[in-house]
Amino acid sequence: MRLLALADSLAFHGPREAMPADDPRLWPNAAARLLGGSSEIVAGFGWTARDAWWAITRDPRVWALMPEIDALVLGVGSMDTLPSPLPTYLREGLRYLRPEGLRRRARETYLAAQPHLARLLGGRPVALPPRLSVAYLDKCLHGVRSLRPDLSVIAVLPSVHRSAAYGYVHTGRAPAASAITAWASTVDVPLLDLAALVRADVAAGRGNPDGVHWGWATHAAVGAALAEELRRAT
Repeated sequence: MRLLALADSLAFHGPREAMPADDPRLWPNAAARLLGGSSEIVAGFGWTARDAWWAITRDPRVWALMPEIDALVLGVGSMDTLPSPLPTYLREGLRYLRPEGLRRRARETYLAAQPHLARLLGGRPVALPPRLSVAYLDKCLHGVRSLRPDLSVIAVLPSVHRSAAYGYVHTGRAPAASAITAWASTVDVPLLDLAALVRADVAAGRGNPDGVHWGWATHAAVGAALAEELRRAT
């Protein structure tokens, strides 16, 4: 089996740092190995369902892989739920500020304010509202199925965090999980519940100190659960 994971940094970040996409401990690679196959990870920091859609429509690597894969994992949605006091276009635009000193001060100021704003605003707005997460997931699904009608597609329910950077606030997860669950039930897409798989380890601090990314045991557990889901789906 050849697996393609369109995902966020949860797919390539370990307990200390981001890793090369071919690291065998990452959950897409762990799942593929259990199935006797291989995986491709196309992902980025902070990717939401919108970024997955952009990858499908704009990334020639994905176009080249599409005829070759046996299953697609839409491993996005977790970052959609994180508090984002600044609109995405402003938050992402900080990197383009010049001169460098201004960019650095603006970023430092925002990062310092973010946890306080997350608590003050109750975790809203989020990086991508649930209705848009679902809309982009649906675009991804129908775009892929227009090319590969019989391709197995699996999506995920958002992960959880215990991150000081977000003020330990995650009120955006429940609405997103509910919206994704309702969508998946109408389009016959199985769901892997990341929160159920990782919550204990995240709560116990058995992952990255940032409180968002996972340890290797968690990657292994997610990979095993995904492999089992893929066995049922294919």
